[in-house]
Amino acid sequence: MTRSRLRRSWRRWVPTAAALAAAVFVAAACTGGDADDGTDDGFDGTVRIGVAVSETGRFAAEGKAVRQGYDTWLRWVNEEQGGIRVGDDLYRAEIIYRDDESDPDRIGALIELLIDEDEVDFLLGPYSSTLTGPASVAAEARGVIMVEGNGASDSLFERGYRNLFYVGVVASDYTRSSIELLAERGARTAVVAHEDTPFATSVAQGAQRHLEANSVEVLAMERYPVGVDNVDDLMTEFAALEPDIFVGGGHYDDAVLFLRSAQEQDFGPDAMLITVGPANPQLISDLGSGADGALGPTAWESVMAYEGPSLGTASAYADTYESLWGESPIYQAAGSTAAALALHLAIEAAASLDADAVGDALRNLDIDTFYGPIRFDERGVNVAKPMGTVQVQDGRIVVVAPAAAAERALVYPAR
Repeated sequence: MTRSRLRRSWRRWVPTAAALAAAVFVAAACTGGDADDGTDDGFDGTVRIGVAVSETGRFAAEGKAVRQGYDTWLRWVNEEQGGIRVGDDLYRAEIIYRDDESDPDRIGALIELLIDEDEVDFLLGPYSSTLTGPASVAAEARGVIMVEGNGASDSLFERGYRNLFYVGVVASDYTRSSIELLAERGARTAVVAHEDTPFATSVAQGAQRHLEANSVEVLAMERYPVGVDNVDDLMTEFAALEPDIFVGGGHYDDAVLFLRSAQEQDFGPDAMLITVGPANPQLISDLGSGADGALGPTAWESVMAYEGPSLGTASAYADTYESLWGESPIYQAAGSTAAALALHLAIEAAASLDADAVGDALRNLDIDTFYGPIRFDERGVNVAKPMGTVQVQDGRIVVVAPAAAAERALVYPAR
């Protein structure tokens, strides 16, 4: 299915950091100008991009980072680059947001609204595999491209979709570098806990595979329901097994639960390897010294040696982001900016807003960026990018792998 609408600009973009009202779409633009003539502000048209993002609900913290990541690109492309070049014309970029409320039962309908009512040309992804799944179903059904940086579950890319592109590392490989590092340091046994969601399940299955490949015995692997607020029984069970490594698959709230419960249940493995949480400075604010020693995978950190012609180095991107939002970017924000950048560069390579042409350009993309290299395989997965590892040390999040980006050596045993 082909979508192509080369419309004239009808909105004037005004930067804003104001929060969105829940469940109401807000564009990163304000009404202004002539609906039939976009030349008053120097643009030849508008590329409209739709995003369903978690402004409220359980993913609100990550959703905030995702939106700020997209808006960082939006300001840069409009103010610094003069828009997106489509052939001989320059188009303003516009993002229209709708609050998915962290609800997978809601997001498909929002994607349909963005496409059918808001008439977006392209989509950028939400936070989490749980939401990216139904969002991508709706996008695929309508032939609309979605580029994303935060839906990592392997199952998303096993459906043969042609319109979903992911700039990050698939969930099954999230823990690989961390496990290899721990095995080198002598870890020989592990336990794994994971939330019953696509992302966390993929993380756990991948962790099991990487543990076994590195001669680390998996003593137990347990799944728990979504939305639990107590994992004490699980931690008591694991403590009795005395593993070297605990691997936890989930989101930010799960990381807090794991670490608090481990402390309360006197469960002190040599390494606590947990997705999402340890890469977020909020964990240190929430847990203080209770976060020390925690390990986590990270798709990106500002100290990594990544650089590209757009947005410069990883460090320069972090400076830009912090100047806009008053806080350092976490990797979910950087991945969101990278997703928007990949879409932008593919549109320019295609010299068209035609979905088939832009899809082909994405499949042929091979670029270096502040986020790392981006090159998509036939599934729409970026196969050029490695995953890093961070550890909380003395109240700081530091990179411990890969070696080329490491700020400090791994502390092991950590407790």
